[in-house]
Amino acid sequence: MVVELLSVDDHTSSDVKMAATRLVAEVLINRVPSSACTLFPKILLPSSCSAYHHIHLKHNRCVLHQTYQVQSRSVHFSVPSLQNKLETGHDAEIEILGKQYPRDDFTTVTPKILSRVGVSLQNQNHHPICLIKERIRDFFFILAFLNRRGNPLFSIYDHLSPIVTTAQNFDSVLVPQDHITRKKGDNYYINRDMMLRAHTSAHQHDLVQCGLDCFLVAGDVYRRDEIDSSHYPVFHQMEGVRLYTKHELFEKCKGGSHLELFEANSARTDLKQETHTLEAVKLVEHDLKDTLIRCTQHLFGKDIETQWVETTFPFTHPSWELEIKFHGEWLETLGCGIMEQQLLQSAGAGDKIGYAFGLGLDRLAMLLFDIPDIRLFWSTDERFISQFQVKDPTSVKFKPFSSYPPVYQDIAFWLPTDYESNNFYDFVRTMAGDLVENVQLIDDFTHPKTNRKSHCYRITYRSMDKVLTLEEINQIQDRIREQVEGELSVQVR
Repeated sequence: MVVELLSVDDHTSSDVKMAATRLVAEVLINRVPSSACTLFPKILLPSSCSAYHHIHLKHNRCVLHQTYQVQSRSVHFSVPSLQNKLETGHDAEIEILGKQYPRDDFTTVTPKILSRVGVSLQNQNHHPICLIKERIRDFFFILAFLNRRGNPLFSIYDHLSPIVTTAQNFDSVLVPQDHITRKKGDNYYINRDMMLRAHTSAHQHDLVQCGLDCFLVAGDVYRRDEIDSSHYPVFHQMEGVRLYTKHELFEKCKGGSHLELFEANSARTDLKQETHTLEAVKLVEHDLKDTLIRCTQHLFGKDIETQWVETTFPFTHPSWELEIKFHGEWLETLGCGIMEQQLLQSAGAGDKIGYAFGLGLDRLAMLLFDIPDIRLFWSTDERFISQFQVKDPTSVKFKPFSSYPPVYQDIAFWLPTDYESNNFYDFVRTMAGDLVENVQLIDDFTHPKTNRKSHCYRITYRSMDKVLTLEEINQIQDRIREQVEGELSVQVR
């Protein structure tokens, strides 16, 4: 095969010419995986025997039109923004749900993750994530909270876009600028200003600002994480907020007209915030804990053992986690607390006091339906979905339909100084998708003379619907080895 540049604009740098030629040649002779073809949005097969390459600059954007003859097969590529693609391997913009967003040095979203945006498992009928959401919704709508007219006190919002600003995700819920949860390595940033929400709390401030004082939010959330049977970069949360006026909180208290929500010149303690009265906090705490205990019993049965554990969150104080005793072990099921008054004040509800809670729908579904691997939630296999398409899914226990053997592969490399393990996990997910069951760090080595650090990871491949051959896994593993150095600046050992 001969690749030749015959017509080039004088303004095009030699580096761009060389990179363009090399990149296209590598795609055509399969030296890079087919996923690299996503660099070229249009692929046509004209009848031609010529080989030419034309690059020109137009409005400061590099545009490429090229045709190559390879063994009687012509491929035509039309590539906008070539300069950016050759330098970064990506388009200058990202399209998500039909809207364009600019990339920058903070971008961490990947094609694999973006393919999950808009799937909304929480709204798919008979899906176990949806079933758990509906059971919790029914508790708040029917069993627990009705107003004087018999209508649900709570409203639910389960179609809110997962694309939020960083201010919504962090600032609106009082996450400090230096808080560890803001790390680039832990979140899916679209750019410095936009991201895929890391929690449904990103909508709290906006909904309170709209005048809502009793609501539930359910949706998909995105966090970069390790790879194993209980962790997936996309999962689902449901949270609730309830606010009280002075009258609503104290109306059933004897002498309640003399009680107050707030007090001046008070100090923050382990029991309350500086602006709240102790009696107001204790009443809200009682309602919160009673509500969540009853909701847990609604899901797991009246005999479930529970315990409260004190904790800390940026947006509530005091805060607690609720644990249940499940199969002999204490497991955390949700977090909650008294909402920070500063948050309510900034949302225009400073005259009220309230609580907030949040829980993971995936975790609850895995416990209640005996689902052993979180990847199953994304399966389209009828053998999975059909098990939940029954009249009464509350008693369903998942029956495994496959026991395919795992395939193990190890990879070791020297680390750069700015290495983030979540970058490697994301890279593996992008290359191998849901064939990866687990990635485990099995060796953390520091060279005694050079102080260079090395990691060795064991990648476990296992399909949920077929037997994997060593040959196909070796092909994936080879691509990982070939490309990880360029992607993460590591040095494979």
